[in-house]
Amino acid sequence: MSDWMYAQADPSEELAQLHYFSVKQRSAAGEVELVITVREYVARNSQNMRFFAQADKPVGDDVGAHRPFGWGDTLLAALGECLRAVRLAAAR
Repeated sequence: MSDWMYAQADPSEELAQLHYFSVKQRSAAGEVELVITVREYVARNSQNMRFFAQADKPVGDDVGAHRPFGWGDTLLAALGECLRAVRLAAAR
């Protein structure tokens, strides 16, 4: 366990360390850069996941546009799930 995790006094604070990633996606409008933020929480949530990844912009067409996200047991799992959602939206 990293030292920063001991700074949380109460689980309701939901202290998290942030990890940032960047990915470029091609679309009809051109190239779009997405910044994906992965939150590494001190305490696991009710699904026993510790990592939550979410893109900074919605992707997809105007009707079905949404901000891709992913949960995971590891940073890689959450980031991978979010990237799959980004790729799926770009393929439509």
